[in-house]
Amino acid sequence: MVIRRGFIGLAIVSIVVIGIVFLGFVPQATAETLNFKGFNHVTKMEMVPIADVEGHSVGLAVREGVTILENGELAWVKAVNMGDLIKGAGTFDIYATFTFQDGSTLIVHTKGTMEATPAGVSSAAKWTGEIIHGTGRFQGIKGTQTSSGKLLPPEKGEPLGKALVEGTFVYTLPSK
Repeated sequence: MVIRRGFIGLAIVSIVVIGIVFLGFVPQATAETLNFKGFNHVTKMEMVPIADVEGHSVGLAVREGVTILENGELAWVKAVNMGDLIKGAGTFDIYATFTFQDGSTLIVHTKGTMEATPAGVSSAAKWTGEIIHGTGRFQGIKGTQTSSGKLLPPEKGEPLGKALVEGTFVYTLPSK
């Protein structure tokens, strides 16, 4: 009788251990990576000088343009940039909406830094952040964005130049 209870106890413990092992091997969502390139320009801008040091200003700019993903898809991007710059260099905060041809959207919130030439003209930028919202096929998306951009010198009458951008989305989508 004692031996039988021992075997039953051992069987129960074995089932629990095997169950825990198999639950540990449930497949997790794998992150996907998608590279992109883009071109954008300033459509609105307001800069306000700050009188603490020469060349200091804070401002808001709206950039719009096209993003071409490595899978061939196109998205229109509209980005609201809030910057704090001294002689063209400094920090900025961006909320960008990528709208795809099927109407799906991605919204990212990123922060970055701007570099400038010795003459005080913004010339390059780098930024990273989170994908904060998605609609359509991107509903429930989680992920990050890293990007860099080269700013082309402004043409006559432009407040800021156009930008050539490269970046990467790393994301997961919920299971269907």
